Amino acid sequence: MATSRSSDSRSGFNRRDFLRGSGAAAVVTALQTELDAQQQAADSAIVSGPTKIQLNVNGQTREVVVEPRTTLLEALRYQLDLTGAKPVCNDGSSGAATVLVDGKPLQANLLLAVACVGKTVRTVESLGGDTPDVVPLAFVEHDAEQCGFCTPGFVVAVRAFLDKNPQATDAEIRAGLNGNLCRCGTYANIIQAAIALAKGGN
Repeated sequence: MATSRSSDSRSGFNRRDFLRGSGAAAVVTALQTELDAQQQAADSAIVSGPTKIQLNVNGQTREVVVEPRTTLLEALRYQLDLTGAKPVCNDGSSGAATVLVDGKPLQANLLLAVACVGKTVRTVESLGGDTPDVVPLAFVEHDAEQCGFCTPGFVVAVRAFLDKNPQATDAEIRAGLNGNLCRCGTYANIIQAAIALAKGGN
C-alpha cells in the first residue's frame, strides 16, 4: 500500500486529486445540464403558440399573427392578401415564390415569417401599381407569360438580377435565372424581355 501511495505521489497523481477533480466535473456537468434545460424552456416559451410580429413589406410595417412554423409565403398570402408569390412547390425548385428579402431573391415558402422580422420584404406587388416597374412592362411587351403561375417569381428574379447586373449578357441572364421554372416553356420570351432591359440599361 505504501509503495502504491509513493508511486502515485511520484507520478503527480493520487486518488484524492482524482476524486476531487471528478466531483468538480460532476458539478460542472450538472450545472451545464440545468442551464441547457433552462435555455430550452426559454426558447420554447418564446416560439410556442401564435405570436404577433411586425414585418416590413413593400415599404409598410404590417402586423401578422404567426406560429413558429408559419412561412413567409403563408403570412403574405393569407394574412396580407399579397398573392403574387405562388405556392407551386414545397422545395423552392420552381421559383414561383420568389420575393426580395433585404434585396436578395429568396423563396418565401422556405422562409419562416419570424425569421424576417427586422428585414425588408418586397413582393411582386411592389413592382406594379399606377407606375409599374419596367420589368413587368417588358414581360408584357415580349409576351413573356402564359399561364401566369411562374410569372411573378420570374419578374422578381429578373428585377433582382438586373439590379446587380444591369448590363448582363444573354448567357449571364440565362445562368442568373436558372432557379426559376416555367411549365409552359416561355423561356425564350422571358430571356428576350430581360435582354431588352439589359441593353436599355434598366
